[in-house]
Order: sequence, then C-alpha cells, then structure tokens
Amino acid sequence: MALQPNMACISGNNDPRWTASVVSQMPSNDDDGIGLMMSTSTKSPVFFLSHGAPTFAIEPGALGSTLQILGEQLSNLRAVLVLSPHWQTKNLAIMSTILPKTMHDFGGFPSKLYDLQYQAKGQPDIAKEAAILLATAGWTTQFDDHRGFDHGAWVPLMHLLPKAHIPVFQVSMPFDLNTQQAFKLGQTLEPLRHHGVLIVASGNMTHNLGELRSPDSLPVDYAQEFASWVKTKLISNAINSLMLYRTEAPYAERAHPTEEHFLPLLFALGTLGTRDAVQFIAGGTTYGVLSMDSYAWGMPNHGTVRSLV
Repeated sequence: MALQPNMACISGNNDPRWTASVVSQMPSNDDDGIGLMMSTSTKSPVFFLSHGAPTFAIEPGALGSTLQILGEQLSNLRAVLVLSPHWQTKNLAIMSTILPKTMHDFGGFPSKLYDLQYQAKGQPDIAKEAAILLATAGWTTQFDDHRGFDHGAWVPLMHLLPKAHIPVFQVSMPFDLNTQQAFKLGQTLEPLRHHGVLIVASGNMTHNLGELRSPDSLPVDYAQEFASWVKTKLISNAINSLMLYRTEAPYAERAHPTEEHFLPLLFALGTLGTRDAVQFIAGGTTYGVLSMDSYAWGMPNHGTVRSLV
C-alpha cells in the first residue's frame, strides 16, 4: 500500500510538514515504518566523502578514480540519500523534487564548471518514507519540492555514480545540529539501508578555508595530524571520542573552525551496524589544508581499497 501524506498542516510557502502524531496514523506494511519499499537481503553501503573544492568535479585526482571503481561495485540500489553541509535549514528538510536541478552554488571558478549537470532523478516516494522515520523519532520535518542538488551532493556523485542512473534525494542539516544529534539522525535513517538506499555523507576531513594555499601545496602538518587521529578512532570504533572530537582531537578547531563539514561523519556512523567493516579511501590533501580522506562501510568487495579492520 502506498502511503498518503496528511497535508492538514501546510506552511505559507506550501511546504507540507510532518509531525509524529500525523505519521502515527498512517498505514505501514513494515515494522520499521517502511511501506513503499521491499526489503533486500543485504544492507546498502555507507560513504563519508570529502568533496573538497568544487573543482574536484573536473580535477578528480586519486580520490575521484577510486570512487569510480567503488561505484562500479554498487548494485541493487533504489536511491541515494545525501547529507551535505551545503544545505542547512532551521528544521530538517527533505528534498521531494522530482527532477532536481544542478546548483552551481559557488563563485569564481573556471567557466566549464558551471556547464556541468548531474541529471539524476529525484525520489519523492522514498523521501516520504524518510519523513515517516524522522517524524516518528521526533524530528520536525518539512518537504522541499524545488530544491536542487548542491555541490556537496553532485560533485562527489560525478565520480561515484557518473551515469546518474540512480535517483537521488537529500536531507538537510539543521543549523543547530551537534555531534550527538548528527549521530542520532543517522540512527533514525538507518532502516533505509535495508531497502536499497545508499547513504552518502558528504563533508570534508578538514575544512579551514581561511588557510587555503595553492592547489599543489604540500600538506600542512595540523591537517594531517587531525586526519590521522580520526583514522585511528575509526579503526577502533571509538564513537564517543569522535563525538567529543572538539576537545579530544589535535587541532580540532583549526581543522574545523565551524563544524558543518565534520558532522556528516557522525551522521554516517549513526547509520552503521556492528558488522559494517570500515574501509579507508586515501584522498590526499588539496590546497595544503583540505584533507580528502574518505571512508566506506559495508562495501561488497572489501579488498578493492585499503581496509583498516
């Protein structure tokens, strides 16, 4: 049975809002609240991807080529869910656009970058299922049926899924999101992995734009030390330390003057199960201070990239 949203509460800009009380009255075919999708025998993988500068779209480097290899291993996907720091809202918003446009939400870059289009379809039906999970868990949510793909979504997907053949939708990051809430958000949406939804948490391992150097500069020590600390904690599954990274990690505030590009990692960790093995995806460092280290969990062919467990 397809779920029919209750549109009794409509905001002034025509955003249908979902509440836990409304969702609780909706029919469901599964105990986890997923009514539209058939369960698969295996869970879809999870990625934390450092998306770097927008030029990553046309300068793939080592990370881009590795993502293309990994993308070729992905199968049986019904949708891709992206969390990006370049979509922040007061409350959680869920993209329900049918044909999302490619947003060139940046300036001052080579003209050919603005010609790029990522022409994946949206997935409003699965977006509704995400809304049910979120509202049932107490999140205040709303739909956005005009939102396009920001560069935190489409730039890494240009390498991971270059054919744009899998529907994509995004969930926004609330402005006041913290590490614990980001982890909880991931936990809330984890059931989607059982129904063919690939999770892509897009951010950056380090992100201090105030210290950018030339594109070919050698890596700055503090960026490497921070990235190495994160790697160690991921190997040992030290979730609490990662949640407290602001006080425990070396150079945390310098590596991330603001938190929005690190929080997607905590979101990704929230979507994991005990059997999801972590894989390190070496990305190098661009502009001296942007570590492009990335991670994958639950990949079918674990040996393709360097495994840390």
